[in-house]
Amino acid sequence: MVAICLLSQPYIVVGAVVVIGTVVVAAAIQEELEAHSRRRGAYPEETEGSLEAAEAGLRTRSSRREALAAGKSKPGGQGGDWFPPGPKEPLAPAERRPECVPRRVPPKGGHPLHNRCADHVPFNAFRGANALVNGKAFDALQSTTRTLWEVKTDNFDAYTPDLRAIVIKKQVAELQRERELAQACGFGFRVGVRDAGHKAALELAAPALEELIAVMDWC
Repeated sequence: MVAICLLSQPYIVVGAVVVIGTVVVAAAIQEELEAHSRRRGAYPEETEGSLEAAEAGLRTRSSRREALAAGKSKPGGQGGDWFPPGPKEPLAPAERRPECVPRRVPPKGGHPLHNRCADHVPFNAFRGANALVNGKAFDALQSTTRTLWEVKTDNFDAYTPDLRAIVIKKQVAELQRERELAQACGFGFRVGVRDAGHKAALELAAPALEELIAVMDWC
């Protein structure tokens, strides 16, 4: 009766369950230790191998957890699947700009000799007109090679030395600016002159133009 009465108290029942549970767990642990000891004595190599395999498994799991943690710390919160942002889309080519599309415009000046030399530039696609590109009306356009031409029809050999110097200084500045306008739109640039003396004087004043100047034998 006393035992029944004592167990009827809730806190006593809980305490008894905890004590009994602790005793059972302790007994189970002791049995597992004894069994492990017997296995180690009977099969020492196998037991050691099992322990080594267990340690290796623990290291593998630890490495995986570390790798996962590192992946989660990457920008964007995408874990191991995160990749750095790709390059931005390339800008449109220069020739796609409206000012870089060649347009036919009437030839300026109206000088017959100049117009004839410009029209007869080999493979000129704009005969009878100038090619307006990047705000400049060029004398000719070779569309197959994307090359813009400027034509100079000066009778250079007849000029006095002082006049030659003035003409060359002016033309070098013009040709360098025109070449930059053409190149900004992705075009090549060439210059046509009537005689070798004119060609040599331009090249001497501006070596960068040396390979761009041609003597026009067609006019």
